[in-house]
Amino acid sequence: MLDVQDLRVSFSTEEGTVQVLKGLSYSLPKGKVLAVVGESGSGKTVHALSLLRLLPPTANIEGGRVLFEGQDLVALSEKQLCKLRGARISMIFQDPMSSLNPVLTVGEQLQETILAHRKISKLRAKALAVRLLKKVGISDAARRYGQYPFQFSGGMCQRVMIAMALALKPQVLIADEPTTALDVTIQAQILRLIKDLQQQTGMSAVFITHNLALVADVADEVLVLYGGLCMEKASVQAIFKNPLHPYTQGLLNSLVSINKKEDFLPAIAGHPPIPGKECPGCPFAPRCSRALKKCFQDRPPLFGKKGHQAACWLLEEKA
Repeated sequence: MLDVQDLRVSFSTEEGTVQVLKGLSYSLPKGKVLAVVGESGSGKTVHALSLLRLLPPTANIEGGRVLFEGQDLVALSEKQLCKLRGARISMIFQDPMSSLNPVLTVGEQLQETILAHRKISKLRAKALAVRLLKKVGISDAARRYGQYPFQFSGGMCQRVMIAMALALKPQVLIADEPTTALDVTIQAQILRLIKDLQQQTGMSAVFITHNLALVADVADEVLVLYGGLCMEKASVQAIFKNPLHPYTQGLLNSLVSINKKEDFLPAIAGHPPIPGKECPGCPFAPRCSRALKKCFQDRPPLFGKKGHQAACWLLEEKA
């Protein structure tokens, strides 16, 4: 459904050009969920916004292609892209409270999304909006339709955003950290809702998160992003059972578990790379306890089989 090829994105700053994505590539199969995981600052949200060209004016897509059913989204005009956004490719943003318009009712915003892409009467659009609110688990949907976002909790607002994203039955859903602002109980409900709706409709999805623990029940495949580069990509089972890259291993070791008996929470030493300060080799090398001299000098390619690959010089001999 989606084929991202060598996507490179940079930002213009007062200090010069800063590269954020440095050649990201992956394929999203039909009906599957791909999780893109990594620490804050790794380029996850920039990647998500790049897919639909929603980047701020200071950003620039330097190269690469984003193919959707054979069309390159990077090369489309704004008018052509507007026909796809919301209708065939939808997005759920990080903060539901700030994503909704505070001066319009929830129903008006849902209705507006439907009418922008479908030629139906306002009455039919309203009926569809009410059905969508029911579908995402909002009780008393007819009454809630006329309420404003401030009358909803964070979890309820996120349900509205999901209803809005799925209103036109898109083929691809991009969910950018949809549970970040929610408590743990609500997180589980939202994740289950997204997964259930994805299975019911058969759409493909890109699920973006900094929390590797969340993807176990949601994703089919995982792409680990760090410093704007793919560190590892594999099925969710392979990532959890046999992580190949030291960064992925560090992320998994730092997960909290009731089975662990450590007196302290393990963490990856050091800090993520500073944007603009380029490392000629592997971006994770300064934090890696197993780094070789080569790791600081040359950027590693992806080693391994097609179903499980990692960008690490330690895997060169095995390859």
